[in-house]
Amino acid sequence: MHLMYYFDPAGKRVYTLKDHKINYIELGDKSKPALVLIHGFGASSYHWRYNIPELARDYHVFAFCKLGFGLSSKPVQDYAAEVWRDQTVDFLKEVVKKPAVLAGNSIGGFTAMYTAASDDVKEMVNGVVLLNAAGQFKDPENPTEVKPQDTNGLVKFIKSSIQRLVIGGSFVVTKQPARIKQVLNQVYPVDNSNVNDKLVESIRFPSNDPNAAEVFFRVITKNTNGSAVYVDDVLEKLDCPLLLCWGELDPWIRPETADKIQKLYPRAIRASINAGHCPQDEAPTAVNAAIRDFMENHTKRRGEYKTIQKC
Repeated sequence: MHLMYYFDPAGKRVYTLKDHKINYIELGDKSKPALVLIHGFGASSYHWRYNIPELARDYHVFAFCKLGFGLSSKPVQDYAAEVWRDQTVDFLKEVVKKPAVLAGNSIGGFTAMYTAASDDVKEMVNGVVLLNAAGQFKDPENPTEVKPQDTNGLVKFIKSSIQRLVIGGSFVVTKQPARIKQVLNQVYPVDNSNVNDKLVESIRFPSNDPNAAEVFFRVITKNTNGSAVYVDDVLEKLDCPLLLCWGELDPWIRPETADKIQKLYPRAIRASINAGHCPQDEAPTAVNAAIRDFMENHTKRRGEYKTIQKC
């Protein structure tokens, strides 16, 4: 059995989304409150390895591999933010089937809040936890500006071809175990003891899929050429308790991002974690405590917010 399910083989599940296989983990008492964990770019449900078993003691925990990542299918298609939002909406309706708290790391954080802001499932989301969430903010100088698009077909073709060569070469390099470990060490600045061979393999293994390189190209180009969805707009539609569980030493997504979110969503509460970009794996004890406190004290009734002590 693949190492992704090392902690409880019984937790492995698969369901079908529009003919695509979605792998997920489900652990915990079904009568308990639901918690859905959403991983970031290039990762999988395995990135919650130290959170799922612990949180499943008190909650009904789910963690799925996003379409295009982990052990889920990797169809050659567009990978706009709506793809993972719609996947999460479907997961809530078809698998979880009850109100849940959504917790996401990096781009998974954006997926969590984008889903929570969706009219389809607003009443199914009891709260959102953002762990160093990715996402673009509007330019305060030009809040309504839209990036110009290339209308010339030849220009678009040449631009795409160059990008494909560069990104394709990058994929070959980044799938190498030594490079994966090097990058992980950069984003686990406080304690890299959890950067081990199992974590590296959980990232490398899915890259063997025949479609992995093309998916990598499409995700990178779609999410770096300007997003049509801004964090500002998503937060305007959000109406649930929000916890910022932030690795304050993240070299990629700085604490200033959490500051911006708090300014845009004043009701948000914050737990500062002594970790980098992936606090759930670098400092799981602190993150589990923050999530448990949020689940117990801030999501039972909407609109009730308190202060979480720094971990």
